Amino acid sequence: MLLCRIRDGDESARDELLPMLYAELKEIAAALTGKSSAPDQTLNATALVHELYVRLAKREGDAGWQSREHFLAMAARAMRNLLIDYARTRRRDKRGGDGWNRVTLDEASDGGSTEFDLVELSDSLEALSDYNNRVGRVVELRFLAGLSTEQTAAELGVSERQVRRDWKIGRTFLMEQLAS
Repeated sequence: MLLCRIRDGDESARDELLPMLYAELKEIAAALTGKSSAPDQTLNATALVHELYVRLAKREGDAGWQSREHFLAMAARAMRNLLIDYARTRRRDKRGGDGWNRVTLDEASDGGSTEFDLVELSDSLEALSDYNNRVGRVVELRFLAGLSTEQTAAELGVSERQVRRDWKIGRTFLMEQLAS
């Protein structure tokens, strides 16, 4: 209902949506910022959600959100982009010094984790999407948006089995990309 009002151009509906999903947005932001191992990280989860709100508030016209999961996926992508912009600025300012943002590629229920540079991770995600767009979307939805296998399958219109296969392929691809 709220998404329909947003699609119809009701600006107040957009203002109602973010507070309703604030806790979930903050969880996604905490997961994204918590993956950073930079000791001087200044962009915390709250600041990231607020930056997202500013970006969404500046947006004109139909946002194109089709479902709650779609909104969360798009929000996670936008937050990732904010963090990438932030990391690139910091890297440029420090010329590759100790201020690099490193993240953990959490292998979900598989247990292990490895640290990677956030900018390298973003570049690898883009390469993965170029290789196979659906696999790239699965990784974004599972890793960045924190959606479950079931939610990811519903969002992409594929089976849970396909999501599990794509998730495995995507993680393998990223691990190989980031190891080189």
